[in-house]
Amino acid sequence: MKGEAKMVFKSRMKWVGLLGLVLSAFSLFVHFLLARYTEDGISDYQSSVTIFSWRPIFENTDRPRTSPLYRKLWGPIRRYEPLNPDANPRGYYAAAPPLQTNGYIFVRIQGGFHEIRNSIPDVVVVARLLNATLVIPEIQSTTSSKGISSEFKSFAYLYNEDQFMIALTKDVKIVKTLPKNLKGARKKKEIPMFRVPHSASPYFYLHNVLPVLNKHSVVELVVSDGGCLQAVLPPNLEEYQRLRCRVAFHALRFRQEVQEFATRILYRLRAPGRPFIAFDPGMTRDALAYHGCAELFQDVHTELIQHKRSWMRKRGIVKGNLSVDSAKQRLNGSCPLMPEEVGILLRAYGYSSDTIIYVSGGEVFGGQRTLLPLHGMFDNVVDRTSLSTSWELNRIYGREVNIATYIPRIPPFLQEEKKLEEWKNSGPRPRPLPPPPARPKYPYNIEGWWGWVAESDNEPDSTVMELRTNAHKLLWEAIDYVICVEADVFIPGFDRDGKGHPNFASLVMGHRLYQSAASITYRPDRKEVAKLLEETRDHLYRANRTWLTSVRRLLRKSLFDGLTEAYAKSKPLSFLSHPVPECTCLRSNLNETLFPGSSSPSQAQAQAALGHVHHCPAWIENASISRSRDKDNDEEIDEDDSTSSGLFFRPSGGNHEVGGGEINNKEEAQLEDQEELEGAER
Repeated sequence: MKGEAKMVFKSRMKWVGLLGLVLSAFSLFVHFLLARYTEDGISDYQSSVTIFSWRPIFENTDRPRTSPLYRKLWGPIRRYEPLNPDANPRGYYAAAPPLQTNGYIFVRIQGGFHEIRNSIPDVVVVARLLNATLVIPEIQSTTSSKGISSEFKSFAYLYNEDQFMIALTKDVKIVKTLPKNLKGARKKKEIPMFRVPHSASPYFYLHNVLPVLNKHSVVELVVSDGGCLQAVLPPNLEEYQRLRCRVAFHALRFRQEVQEFATRILYRLRAPGRPFIAFDPGMTRDALAYHGCAELFQDVHTELIQHKRSWMRKRGIVKGNLSVDSAKQRLNGSCPLMPEEVGILLRAYGYSSDTIIYVSGGEVFGGQRTLLPLHGMFDNVVDRTSLSTSWELNRIYGREVNIATYIPRIPPFLQEEKKLEEWKNSGPRPRPLPPPPARPKYPYNIEGWWGWVAESDNEPDSTVMELRTNAHKLLWEAIDYVICVEADVFIPGFDRDGKGHPNFASLVMGHRLYQSAASITYRPDRKEVAKLLEETRDHLYRANRTWLTSVRRLLRKSLFDGLTEAYAKSKPLSFLSHPVPECTCLRSNLNETLFPGSSSPSQAQAQAALGHVHHCPAWIENASISRSRDKDNDEEIDEDDSTSSGLFFRPSGGNHEVGGGEINNKEEAQLEDQEELEGAER
């Protein structure tokens, strides 16, 4: 009996163990199901409990928003408050596209984020100009061959397709794909194709593309340089400029996951209750190579930049010499402002060391080392990685397949194989040792820059992983774009790309000018900045009061003179970098605020930069919120502040002599009075 009871007990224990294993497997199965189908809930939960790397440090008390210094640093600029966005048609403009079109236009867009964003409005205008049906453009960087998630099509990887089509219903007929018969013809490469030159004229499309479109009912356009239509159109085509604005600022919305993620980061930036500055360095390898700024680094990065410039010269992108005097280029304002120089400007202007600075850009050439001086001057320097988790970033990429990192084995040389074969077949006599094996090439020798810079004059072919990373960079720059447009203050380090065209920062400044013209957007004159920095190079971090006054005057002037420069230099290359006056209107009875009754040259320049601004329609007048009638000129206030005393790095201890201490109070008052007088003339 005891043996039978023991056996029954053991069998029951086996069943209990088996039941426990089944329950464990079932719980794991339920867990995976929840992780798969409830991503939104997990995202909300994780974002609420995640500990981010950024810890705000605030040593100074927050100034009242009504204080003069706060209004000087954070705006708004009262002179530009009357400007309102208005991209609606004004003259004769057909309310809807014709039912019968001349055919289909299929477009492939190549390039980075700013080139794509510049090209899409031009493509829509071309479709309207030719009375054609536009197929949703294909973004070459986000096709399935680049290793991205199969959840998204090309255009939908970055932008919201439905919003794009609905917003332009009254302007252009848009479809998602070509008809079946034309789709088959495209696969067989039977569709006529045009490689569109940069900034092509309307004449090019009307006399070259339209006849082919009428004949074949479909054409394919390849846009590679960012912008396939000239920026400044004739006066009779001004409505097409407003169409560009409707596309860029209203129809082009990022897909929901990207927009929500950008909004989440923006919320975390504003959580401390303080305004923040967005800074775009614009320091890409292409831009540095194109403009001849290789020697700004004086290290291995110089060789990388020179290699890229040599590659550009062979392809006709760069016309100048291979070796360029970078110091001369910097003094001419042709090189980017280094993060250290931007930090000095901001500290000299009056921004305290605990100001929040968001650094945008998918690539800062030189890495985090170039940002160290900026971190030394400001405690709260952040970017998207310090305000989010890798899990959140991976979620916006979608489900991507794992790419196996396969490194091909290099076959031994034929001579070594022959020697080894002779050694094996040489018989029983004493034989010499076999030849030593070739030195193995480790992955970092193959993939690192020191491998391909010395071996080839060409740039290395991109791997699938690098192509996927390039697609990810589009999403990173989309997030940065949203944050830079919504920032309280924006300052660019550079406004040109690797082909001499307006870059990411130029598009941001144009969007801010359209959406909120009164927000503070610095456009510093790099030539004047270089000149000022050279004047005090020996004691740069302990500047005197006169130098500080010059820097403040320079930054204040950039709020107004920068518009004139953008009108003269950026707008002829990219309309979206300066969509004024075509896409703005002026509230009535406020013209005196925008252009006060003064005959000074600066007023004439400001009016020339803004052009003839159209008066707002009645519905905008009625919807505008009444604003304060305070007559103080906010942007001319120069209040003394200890943060702009000339000591840009925080003292480590002891008594430190503050730069500018040799100037007495009377001289300081005279400098402030003179500065305010010159600012009032502006």
